[in-house]
Amino acid sequence: MQNKGPQQCGPFFFSARNIIVLILRSALHSTRQGKSIGLPCECPGGELLCTVSLTSPIGHASIILTTIGMIQAMPNRKLKNLLYEQVARIGKAASSPKRLELIEVLSQGEKSVEQLAAATDISVKLASAHLKELKSARLAEARREGKKMYYRLVDVQVAEMWVMLRQLAEERLLELQAAMKEMVSHPQELAPVGGKQLLTQAKRGDVTVIDVRPETEYQAAHLPHARSIPLAELKARLGEIPKSKPVVAYCRGPFCLMAKEAVALLAKKGFKASRLEDGVAEWRVSGLPLVNET
Repeated sequence: MQNKGPQQCGPFFFSARNIIVLILRSALHSTRQGKSIGLPCECPGGELLCTVSLTSPIGHASIILTTIGMIQAMPNRKLKNLLYEQVARIGKAASSPKRLELIEVLSQGEKSVEQLAAATDISVKLASAHLKELKSARLAEARREGKKMYYRLVDVQVAEMWVMLRQLAEERLLELQAAMKEMVSHPQELAPVGGKQLLTQAKRGDVTVIDVRPETEYQAAHLPHARSIPLAELKARLGEIPKSKPVVAYCRGPFCLMAKEAVALLAKKGFKASRLEDGVAEWRVSGLPLVNET
């Protein structure tokens, strides 16, 4: 960063510079290569107008900061307020139940606005508004293909944030604990083992693991040794599942009902079936391997 004149940002110069770089890097996801944008930035020494020039592909762009003017000194308290305000943008974006559900669905892979609206049972217009909020907080990014807009999470850390937030809520909120108990129809509904033990059993062929999410989500990432049988196709494809061994179904995580419906159907047809509460995001947070993840 170069200043016009001898002014500097004072003793917090390098910390402020890092803040500005982070802010500008986040803008790269929504700006095309070869263009420049002007952003109002702040540092402890004052307010800056920063020009960003994109000279290489997104994700590998070089950032050129040009200081147009230094206006007024920023006291330490104002700086601290600015820092907390920026972090609060994430909390604000995640404060909507529907936006949390959208994050969960996006944890499975990229989807169109129409697909996301259908998955969360809201209108396309409302889904678009929520997605713009996630994009504004740099939690999601969008691309256009013809007339359709597609969204995806900017990083797996966003999916991990959702998992950790949900886990914290489960530990602290009695109401959530009670609601989750209501989701379990009988004790045998939940898989008796999970994680590494389930992985070992599936590798040996002792258990059949089925992924009942849509095929596109399976292709994006799935548990090792799992086969894709989407819930909508399960009834027609029962013949592909051996009755001689237990079946474990999984979907998007503990709040997802697709695996619960799959287990009910399988049990009615004479299969020894249970569901795994963990999905791809939970599996990743646990440090367990996934297949096809890019």
